[in-house]
Amino acid sequence: MSNDVLLSQEGFEKLKHELEELKGSERARIAENIREAKSHGDLRENAMYHEAKLNQTRLEARIAELERVLMNAKIVSGPKNAGEAHLGSTVLLEDVEWGDKLTIELVGAFEADPANDKISISSPLGNALLDQSAGSVVEVEAPGGTQKYKILEVK
Repeated sequence: MSNDVLLSQEGFEKLKHELEELKGSERARIAENIREAKSHGDLRENAMYHEAKLNQTRLEARIAELERVLMNAKIVSGPKNAGEAHLGSTVLLEDVEWGDKLTIELVGAFEADPANDKISISSPLGNALLDQSAGSVVEVEAPGGTQKYKILEVK
Protein backbone atom coordinates (compact mmCIF):
# COMPACT_ATOMS: atom_id res chain seq x y z
CA MET A 1 0.00 0.00 0.00
CA SER A 2 2.93 2.35 0.61
CA ASN A 3 3.48 2.54 -3.17
CA ASP A 4 -0.15 3.47 -3.83
CA VAL A 5 -0.74 6.97 -5.12
CA LEU A 6 -4.20 8.29 -4.26
CA LEU A 7 -5.79 10.13 -7.16
CA SER A 8 -9.21 11.39 -8.11
CA GLN A 9 -10.60 10.20 -11.44
CA GLU A 10 -10.02 13.70 -12.83
CA GLY A 11 -6.41 13.69 -11.64
CA PHE A 12 -5.81 10.25 -13.15
CA GLU A 13 -7.15 11.37 -16.52
CA LYS A 14 -5.08 14.56 -16.42
CA LEU A 15 -1.87 12.62 -15.75
CA LYS A 16 -2.72 10.09 -18.45
CA HIS A 17 -3.21 12.91 -20.96
CA GLU A 18 0.09 14.53 -19.92
CA LEU A 19 1.90 11.21 -20.41
CA GLU A 20 0.45 10.82 -23.91
CA GLU A 21 1.56 14.37 -24.80
CA LEU A 22 5.08 13.79 -23.48
CA LYS A 23 5.48 10.48 -25.29
CA GLY A 24 4.13 11.92 -28.54
CA SER A 25 4.65 15.52 -29.55
CA GLU A 26 7.13 16.48 -26.83
CA ARG A 27 9.47 13.54 -27.55
CA ALA A 28 9.36 14.39 -31.25
CA ARG A 29 10.12 18.07 -30.57
CA ILE A 30 13.14 17.25 -28.43
CA ALA A 31 14.43 14.67 -30.93
CA GLU A 32 14.24 17.34 -33.64
CA ASN A 33 16.16 19.78 -31.40
CA ILE A 34 18.89 17.17 -30.94
CA ARG A 35 19.09 16.52 -34.70
CA GLU A 36 19.37 20.23 -35.38
CA ALA A 37 22.03 20.72 -32.71
CA LYS A 38 24.09 17.82 -34.13
CA SER A 39 24.12 19.53 -37.51
CA HIS A 40 25.97 22.51 -35.98
CA GLY A 41 29.22 20.58 -35.68
CA ASP A 42 31.52 19.64 -32.80
CA LEU A 43 29.37 18.17 -30.02
CA ARG A 44 31.94 18.74 -27.27
CA GLU A 45 31.49 22.51 -27.43
CA ASN A 46 27.93 22.65 -28.69
CA ALA A 47 25.76 24.29 -26.00
CA MET A 48 22.60 23.75 -28.03
CA TYR A 49 23.28 20.01 -28.17
CA HIS A 50 23.99 19.77 -24.44
CA GLU A 51 20.81 21.71 -23.64
CA ALA A 52 18.74 19.47 -25.90
CA LYS A 53 20.20 16.32 -24.29
CA LEU A 54 19.47 17.75 -20.82
CA ASN A 55 15.87 18.41 -21.88
CA GLN A 56 15.64 14.85 -23.17
CA THR A 57 16.86 13.51 -19.81
CA ARG A 58 14.28 15.61 -17.95
CA LEU A 59 11.54 14.46 -20.31
CA GLU A 60 12.39 10.78 -19.90
CA ALA A 61 12.51 11.19 -16.10
CA ARG A 62 9.04 12.79 -16.11
CA ILE A 63 7.69 10.03 -18.37
CA ALA A 64 9.09 7.37 -16.02
CA GLU A 65 7.59 9.17 -13.01
CA LEU A 66 4.15 9.43 -14.63
CA GLU A 67 4.23 5.77 -15.69
CA ARG A 68 5.08 4.75 -12.11
CA VAL A 69 2.32 6.93 -10.66
CA LEU A 70 -0.31 5.69 -13.10
CA MET A 71 0.71 2.08 -12.53
CA ASN A 72 0.39 2.50 -8.74
CA ALA A 73 -2.62 4.81 -8.83
CA LYS A 74 -5.51 4.07 -6.58
CA ILE A 75 -8.54 6.02 -7.75
CA VAL A 76 -10.61 7.13 -4.79
CA SER A 77 -14.12 8.39 -5.26
CA GLY A 78 -17.13 8.87 -3.09
CA PRO A 79 -17.34 9.60 0.61
CA LYS A 80 -17.25 7.04 3.36
CA ASN A 81 -20.07 8.96 5.03
CA ALA A 82 -22.22 11.53 3.24
CA GLY A 83 -21.43 15.10 4.27
CA GLU A 84 -17.89 14.36 5.46
CA ALA A 85 -14.76 15.72 3.80
CA HIS A 86 -12.76 13.14 1.84
CA LEU A 87 -10.48 12.90 -1.16
CA GLY A 88 -12.25 14.74 -3.97
CA SER A 89 -14.40 16.92 -1.70
CA THR A 90 -14.71 20.64 -2.18
CA VAL A 91 -14.74 22.37 1.19
CA LEU A 92 -15.81 25.93 1.98
CA LEU A 93 -13.89 27.23 5.00
CA GLU A 94 -13.96 30.37 7.11
CA ASP A 95 -10.89 31.58 8.95
CA VAL A 96 -12.21 31.95 12.52
CA GLU A 97 -9.84 34.80 13.41
CA TRP A 98 -10.12 36.93 10.25
CA GLY A 99 -13.44 35.86 8.76
CA ASP A 100 -11.88 35.18 5.35
CA LYS A 101 -13.58 32.48 3.31
CA LEU A 102 -11.79 30.06 1.05
CA THR A 103 -12.82 27.11 -1.05
CA ILE A 104 -10.42 24.23 -1.45
CA GLU A 105 -10.48 20.84 -3.11
CA LEU A 106 -8.97 17.88 -1.26
CA VAL A 107 -6.69 15.86 -3.56
CA GLY A 108 -3.93 13.27 -3.35
CA ALA A 109 -0.34 14.41 -2.77
CA PHE A 110 0.62 14.02 -6.43
CA GLU A 111 -2.25 16.28 -7.57
CA ALA A 112 -1.68 19.02 -4.98
CA ASP A 113 -1.55 22.56 -6.36
CA PRO A 114 -2.04 25.11 -3.57
CA ALA A 115 -1.93 28.03 -6.02
CA ASN A 116 -5.13 26.61 -7.56
CA ASP A 117 -6.74 25.69 -4.22
CA LYS A 118 -6.01 21.96 -4.53
CA ILE A 119 -4.78 20.84 -1.11
CA SER A 120 -3.24 17.44 -0.42
CA ILE A 121 -4.97 15.24 2.13
CA SER A 122 -1.51 14.57 3.58
CA SER A 123 -0.90 18.30 4.25
CA PRO A 124 -1.67 19.63 7.74
CA LEU A 125 -4.85 21.39 6.57
CA GLY A 126 -6.00 18.52 4.36
CA ASN A 127 -5.41 15.98 7.10
CA ALA A 128 -7.30 18.10 9.64
CA LEU A 129 -10.31 18.32 7.31
CA LEU A 130 -10.59 14.58 6.59
CA ASP A 131 -13.80 13.03 7.92
CA GLN A 132 -15.04 16.40 9.22
CA SER A 133 -18.45 17.83 8.34
CA ALA A 134 -20.07 21.26 8.04
CA GLY A 135 -20.11 23.11 11.35
CA SER A 136 -16.87 21.58 12.62
CA VAL A 137 -13.94 23.75 13.65
CA VAL A 138 -10.47 22.43 12.87
CA GLU A 139 -7.12 23.62 14.16
CA VAL A 140 -4.05 23.57 11.95
CA GLU A 141 -0.48 24.10 13.08
CA ALA A 142 1.17 26.61 10.74
CA PRO A 143 4.57 28.35 10.86
CA GLY A 144 2.80 31.49 12.15
CA GLY A 145 0.98 29.57 14.90
CA THR A 146 -2.25 27.65 15.21
CA GLN A 147 -5.00 28.61 12.78
CA LYS A 148 -8.66 27.74 13.23
CA TYR A 149 -11.08 27.15 10.37
CA LYS A 150 -14.81 26.57 10.51
CA ILE A 151 -16.17 24.24 7.84
CA LEU A 152 -19.14 25.95 6.23
CA GLU A 153 -19.90 23.40 3.52
CA VAL A 154 -18.66 20.07 2.16
CA LYS A 155 -19.53 19.08 -1.42
